[in-house]
Amino acid sequence: MYIAAEVKHWHGAVKDEAFAHLSLTVPTEGASHEWLEPVTDEAYNKLKIQ
Repeated sequence: MYIAAEVKHWHGAVKDEAFAHLSLTVPTEGASHEWLEPVTDEAYNKLKIQ
């Protein structure tokens, strides 16, 4: 999956499925990356497989 620079997005898993995340960041002039807010346990436990 390609995510353009400066686009807020979320990666995650549900409690009953495995999840692995590999991220490669390509330096882009004028762009930045940052870790955003964590998901609460309450929100995580409500997630369903789609």
